[in-house]
Amino acid sequence: MKKIADKIAKHSKIILLIAFLLLIPSVMGYIKTDINYDILSYLPEDVSTMKAEKIMKEDFNCGSLAMLEIENMPDKDVAKIKEKVEKVEGVEEVIWKDSFIDITFPNEMIPKDMRDMLYSGDATMMIVKLKEGTADELTMKAVDTIRGITGRQAFLSGMSGIIKDTKDLSDKEMPLYVVAAGILTMIVLLLTMEYTAIPFVFLTNIAIAIIYNFGTNIIFGEISYITKALCAILQLGVTMDYSIFLLHRYDEELLNTDNREEAMANAITNTFTSISGSSLTTVAGFIALCAMDLALGKDIGIVMAKGVVLGVLTTVTVLPALILTFDKVIHNHRHKTILTSFEKTSDFVIRNYKKLTVLFLVLMIPAIYGNNNAKVYYNLDETLPDDLPSIVATNKMKKDFDMNSTDMIFVKDSLDSYKVDQMVSEIEKVDGVNSVVALEKVVGSGFVQDIIPDSMLSEVKAGGYEQIMINSKYRAATKECGAQIRELNKIVKKYDPDGLIGGEAPLTEDLIRIADTDFKKVSAVSIIAIFAIIAFVFKSASIPVLLVAAIEGAIFANLGIPYYTGTVLPFIASIVLGTIQLGATVDYAILLTSRFKEELGNGYDKYEAMKIAIQKCGRSIVTSGFSFFSSTIGVGIISKLEMISSLCSLMARGAIISMFVILFMLPGLLLISEKLIEKTSKDFIPKN
Repeated sequence: MKKIADKIAKHSKIILLIAFLLLIPSVMGYIKTDINYDILSYLPEDVSTMKAEKIMKEDFNCGSLAMLEIENMPDKDVAKIKEKVEKVEGVEEVIWKDSFIDITFPNEMIPKDMRDMLYSGDATMMIVKLKEGTADELTMKAVDTIRGITGRQAFLSGMSGIIKDTKDLSDKEMPLYVVAAGILTMIVLLLTMEYTAIPFVFLTNIAIAIIYNFGTNIIFGEISYITKALCAILQLGVTMDYSIFLLHRYDEELLNTDNREEAMANAITNTFTSISGSSLTTVAGFIALCAMDLALGKDIGIVMAKGVVLGVLTTVTVLPALILTFDKVIHNHRHKTILTSFEKTSDFVIRNYKKLTVLFLVLMIPAIYGNNNAKVYYNLDETLPDDLPSIVATNKMKKDFDMNSTDMIFVKDSLDSYKVDQMVSEIEKVDGVNSVVALEKVVGSGFVQDIIPDSMLSEVKAGGYEQIMINSKYRAATKECGAQIRELNKIVKKYDPDGLIGGEAPLTEDLIRIADTDFKKVSAVSIIAIFAIIAFVFKSASIPVLLVAAIEGAIFANLGIPYYTGTVLPFIASIVLGTIQLGATVDYAILLTSRFKEELGNGYDKYEAMKIAIQKCGRSIVTSGFSFFSSTIGVGIISKLEMISSLCSLMARGAIISMFVILFMLPGLLLISEKLIEKTSKDFIPKN
């Protein structure tokens, strides 16, 4: 590494030139990387609901459904709008009254179920079948065009509209996330570091690493909008430590030599060892997300792990070149910082370490209880502001038609008509089912279907399946809806063991089921991986237990607070927050413990060793903690996307909680366990 470090230090100008040239393909890669705004699409392909979605798309040419409600308009004018909507690129078909009968046919003579589905007071509803999936670009354009055609008298609801509004809002807010994170991090660095110019240098280096990360996402083809929104701010928050470590080491080396290139080469050599080891825990935390069955975890985990690795590489290549290039500007402009020497803090902790340890253990009781009982939501429309077009339309559909979700049932088309009729009759009796649309209801179970025109028959029978549509008054992700889906599955399987149910509500039920197991898997994998890394680093069986326990305590406190404040969290927060907080902040614990070990090796007793460790590490821990806080809190405050806002607010709070736990609680755990650590660790106190 020393030879490479020497070359990096001697060729800083060439490195900067290459670094900036690499931004060109990175920006191109970023532009060409698709963004997926449909979280439900990340469900495993082998679940029955995803199989149903595939049948709907491939056999019935329907990638997604939307409901178009039109108010105060004569049927003849509604028919004209329907005709226009059907011509929109991306629309497969529009189902309304004239799909079955002439529009002049009196509404009073239409079968009640069909009439209730199509009309409510002065409003009428048509079903828009879209060719592609809910998040497809063609679908997004179709939603825009339909809204333009229909005007203010019409309301387009459904997942496609929700995703379109999510996309628009996310794209609008994304630049604000970066600006807010950059400004707040700049303020923190200016307050905590003595060099006036260094925040600009640090942020330039991290910005380059972030652009590289975004650009290299092209290898995946697409990433989720959650990954896109969180990637930059998380990378900024978790990799800032590395820049701080390099600068501090460079300043130390300058005390030993006047040759700045030599000092930087030594700093790179020594820093690479420490930050590569430190980054392992962060990478492990993100990689643990790949254990999720929900592919969203793999999406976030791999992109962020890649971001950390790129952050390490730019820290030991680009940042040294930047520091050497602007060395005079950096070192000639200094100012006072708000950070103290941490002498009073260390005195307080050592004097009260037993009380602080007891306090930590006592606080864990309500923290664990709150963590285990905090409520989460799975409804994607809850993450959006109420004034967005899709949410207005969804709420209106609920009010006017008492319809919260639409499900699709697929049974074999060889199933006898009378059995389908019996199945439909049972389905109609299920609590919450508003209406059932099936061929047998329209023509009767005894009708000879062979004389029905192929154009009409193909709407409900294709690819060996018959399609039945159900409208429910229950909202997806509610207990009532879950019970309804389970009852529907029993009925369908009774008549056709291979029958499938698809739609937003069944997909959300699978999401709930998978998310519950994902939370347990991710927590276990992240703890085991980080435990193993710490055990290897310290060659100890007890230190990993203490350090992971400290951070897990901080995580329980963070995720437990919403229970006591009555806050309901998005489901993804409970899955990914713990592993992100563990991986990103356990470095603080490792730093403090390493210094404690070092000072014990220097001959100090455990109290003096811990006192020195707090004083020497306090500045780095506080700077890192507040940097992580500043990079996320701004997004938590400004974002109108509840899922993004909640995640960032939790991460910001988690960084501060972890920082306080490491500075005030962990020292007591280490001091009380010092004898145990010595017995269960190899050379924890080096022998002279």
